[in-house]
Amino acid sequence: MATMTSAPHATMKASVRDIYAGLDRGAWHVMAGRPYLMRIAGFGLRAPKNPVLGMELAGVVEGIGKDVTTFRAGDEVFGVGAGSFAEYAVARADQLAPKPANLTFEQAAALGVSGSTALQAVRDQGHVKATQDVLIIGASGGVGTFAVQIAKAFGARVTGVCSSSKVEMVRSIGADRVIDYTRHDFADGKQLYDVILDIGGNSTLAHLRSTLKPEGTLVIVGGEGGGAWFGGIDRQLKAMVLSRSAGQKLGSFIAAANHKDLMALKDLIESGWVTPVIDRTFSLAQVPEAIRYLQDGHARGKTVITV
Repeated sequence: MATMTSAPHATMKASVRDIYAGLDRGAWHVMAGRPYLMRIAGFGLRAPKNPVLGMELAGVVEGIGKDVTTFRAGDEVFGVGAGSFAEYAVARADQLAPKPANLTFEQAAALGVSGSTALQAVRDQGHVKATQDVLIIGASGGVGTFAVQIAKAFGARVTGVCSSSKVEMVRSIGADRVIDYTRHDFADGKQLYDVILDIGGNSTLAHLRSTLKPEGTLVIVGGEGGGAWFGGIDRQLKAMVLSRSAGQKLGSFIAAANHKDLMALKDLIESGWVTPVIDRTFSLAQVPEAIRYLQDGHARGKTVITV
């Protein structure tokens, strides 16, 4: 069991007995050390600084630091911790929240990273408002399924983009329109959007801007491809530079889970606006298989690890 004194500010941390852990693409990036820029940024040059993968978790508090006042042993929580693919993980108290009453531990484990990222992309970066037209590229993935539901909760008209086998699932979670990218081009000129969330996509900036309204907002959430050194980061940087001279707002961001946003997700879930979409659950021994499954693009919604 992890101790509470092994890291700075340990008195503000809690040890959590994991019951389930969520799997996000970040686990593959840390495992593979790609893009290489991540290593320079501090994830570890030759090997990950934290040898245990995983960030999202849902479980029961086993112990708390002396300065933690928001939780106590026995509380059921969800959020983000260090090395959640293990029986125990250590988490900062301000990156945890009480488990939503209407969710199982399995469902709650999907929220920490992906739910927070979707909320911040829709609310803080996209500034999505009622009656706006919102395009979500990658609507069937872990972040995308949350983004569709959150945008709908904010009153937007949502168009989701995904592959053929996932169209019905995206429609079932509230998308007003779904585009199968294997058959149709979302930038066909038939509709312009107020906000575009490009989640893990690799479309060129020119292609994205062509379907964005003159004063619209593009938010790049992650991104794959782009080479071993930069991945999709170079496209994000170009968007931010170009945004300075364009009427359209183009940008990206790095999500950070926090207690306030986890509580906002809890409220959305308990009020019935958002429900985690769980595709498959793997055992702890099957983590390599789970990562391959996610990386190959098979997942519909979230993949979860049972600890």
